[in-house]
Amino acid sequence: MKRKDMEPKKRSARAVYKSMGMIELRPKKRPRFTAVRGVVKQSKRVFKKQQAPQGMRKGRQEARKKEWHAETEMMDEYKPKVPKAGKRFAKPIKSFANSSSSTKNNFKKKIPVMSSNGMDARDASLEKNNASGAETIKSVPKSSSSSKKNSKKRKDTNDESLVENMSSNAKAIKSVPKSSNSTKKTSKKRKVISSNGMDASNTSLEENNASGATSIKSVRKSSNSTKKTLKKKKVLSSNEMDASNTSLEENHARGAEDTGDIADVSVTLLNGDAAELDDMTEVEAVSGMDIGAQCVSNSRQQGRKSFQWMISPYSEEVFFSTYWEQRPLYIQRKDVDRKYFNGIFSTEDLDNILRKQRVLYTKNLDITSYSNGQRETHNPVGQAHPPVVWDYYNNGCSVRMLNPQTFHRPVWKLLYSLQEYFNCFCGANVYLTPPDTQGFAPHWDDIEAFILQLEGKKHWRVYKPRTEEEELPVYSSKNLSQEELGKPVLEMTLSPGDVLYFPRGYIHQGQTVDGHHSLHITVSTYQRNTWGHYLEKFLPQALSAAMAEDVEFRRGLPRDYLDVMGIVNMDVESPGRQAFVKKVEELTVRLLKYAPLDATVDQRGANLMHDALPPLLTPAEKERCARMGGEVWCPEKQEVVNRVELDPTTPVRLIRGNCMRVVAKGESVDLYHCLENTREYHQEEPQFLELALEQAPAVEALVQAYPNYIAIENLPFADDTDKINLASGLWERGLLMTAHVQDPAYDD
Repeated sequence: MKRKDMEPKKRSARAVYKSMGMIELRPKKRPRFTAVRGVVKQSKRVFKKQQAPQGMRKGRQEARKKEWHAETEMMDEYKPKVPKAGKRFAKPIKSFANSSSSTKNNFKKKIPVMSSNGMDARDASLEKNNASGAETIKSVPKSSSSSKKNSKKRKDTNDESLVENMSSNAKAIKSVPKSSNSTKKTSKKRKVISSNGMDASNTSLEENNASGATSIKSVRKSSNSTKKTLKKKKVLSSNEMDASNTSLEENHARGAEDTGDIADVSVTLLNGDAAELDDMTEVEAVSGMDIGAQCVSNSRQQGRKSFQWMISPYSEEVFFSTYWEQRPLYIQRKDVDRKYFNGIFSTEDLDNILRKQRVLYTKNLDITSYSNGQRETHNPVGQAHPPVVWDYYNNGCSVRMLNPQTFHRPVWKLLYSLQEYFNCFCGANVYLTPPDTQGFAPHWDDIEAFILQLEGKKHWRVYKPRTEEEELPVYSSKNLSQEELGKPVLEMTLSPGDVLYFPRGYIHQGQTVDGHHSLHITVSTYQRNTWGHYLEKFLPQALSAAMAEDVEFRRGLPRDYLDVMGIVNMDVESPGRQAFVKKVEELTVRLLKYAPLDATVDQRGANLMHDALPPLLTPAEKERCARMGGEVWCPEKQEVVNRVELDPTTPVRLIRGNCMRVVAKGESVDLYHCLENTREYHQEEPQFLELALEQAPAVEALVQAYPNYIAIENLPFADDTDKINLASGLWERGLLMTAHVQDPAYDD
């Protein structure tokens, strides 16, 4: 589905009007959809089965439009909106035929469960109720043959009769086809189950009979196995916390194993109002294991496993409670584990990279030395050629590769996995040091450092921060002299498989010994990821909102504030000074009322999407997303083959747990992602899609459902057309993957 020409194909007038509900044509089969960059049109094959009238021929667009205008008494000046092609995801066509203004407003704010009097005409299928003759049934075309026989044909109606039927006082029953006959009679809804393991009994809904006056919403089950395990979570108001939601968050924090259960999904819409929560939709997510999906892994769980593997035998809980940002940790492996880190990087890998790839001095590689208390850099200009680099090495210089993840796949895999776990950019440097030398002066760094010893031996000395101001510093230090150091708090010799962790601000230096060279990789994280950096973004926005909304922040300063405040008046207590300090404290507390807590976090998340490494996909994942799935060129046939399309029943999920971030922006939202980043830091500009505000709930449902799947038809959106539009757009950008390899049903 990759297309160089991003202009959407034109839709026939029939497809346009039917999608808007302006004509009623009941197809014999569920229509197939073709995704065309934000526009969805029905395939020509289905049009033939619908017995289109004479005159609907290819190339006769104008004549065909006039016929349908005349038949349906439509206005000739109507022109369908076509989204522009470009880097940002185009908004799908939105229309409201024969719907009230209140319904339109509901679509602008949220995607509620539509009531009978606000039902969109393009989704309504009108049938007669033989039992009572008083109910209007809204149904979706049945997928099974048995349901097709039971369904009645709907006669074509003009706009006036459609409006009359829509405005009738009859109750509307919204139902979705069941996969078995037994579920047609009764549908069960599982109670909310708390995560503490308490069993919850299933309650049966009222049976739908001839005299029933209630409106029943039932959800389609994808298979018999999933019927038994599907669960729902009730939507909570913004000021309430459900016990199950709390426990779920704790499980994520602990990195609980993926058991394949159904994820509890609660869709929280942007600009939500607690008073309108009753109208919100509920979304169900299905475990990949229950639908036979091959890709069921959780990137966050894999990141947790990678971190635990790195610090083993220490547990995650012990590490963060005792050592993280507090003190250094030395992990010594047993002799049988000296190959613990084999495969991450080696000296041979460095030589191959120098010979086969374009490595530049200063940008990718540094040549350094440290002798007589002086640290020097010996970088030539241009590309680093192997003979020159090894000549420096033989003369006692250390070699530092600044971004090995750019050139070496195993390092990329490790860093991206840790990035998913820390929710922060993770980088690395590789250091190769000749025997009996030191390449760098003593210094401290502004990152949390994990030194993994890969080859040889190196003796390390670690020193505590000298002052309180040097604890957890924001910036790295200059090169320090030996006289500026105190007594080391930790001293050891690292061998292959060993790990040394030290927090920001801890001074360190290392030197090779005993005639051994040393190769280690330093994994870094949490650079500029502090509360202070968060508040730097948070406070200006909060103050701007307070100035605009609260008159107290716009009142003038006291006339005598210059007389009672300032350095010269610091030690002089006066009523004016006390009143000034009290007012500042009051306004500071009041400022929190306007705190954009979530918006600031979203902005930092968007920055992470620019910093982040792109995900490393497996072959199975590539086949199920736009990377390798979809259309390909066939040399034998000299044409494009493997034409696949997303169907409303197609289960989809995010390609990774932390691959995107939604940022609200006025009447729209920007969806920042890292899929198009390269392995070189900030080589590309920030990548984002611009979505309509009403598309946000569907995106949020996908985020909250991960790692489980959601059928496209179950996304909280207006109709199947809009759902396919959104899912196709996200799929084409590589953000979504399907549960199964798509069947090329459109190949000839």
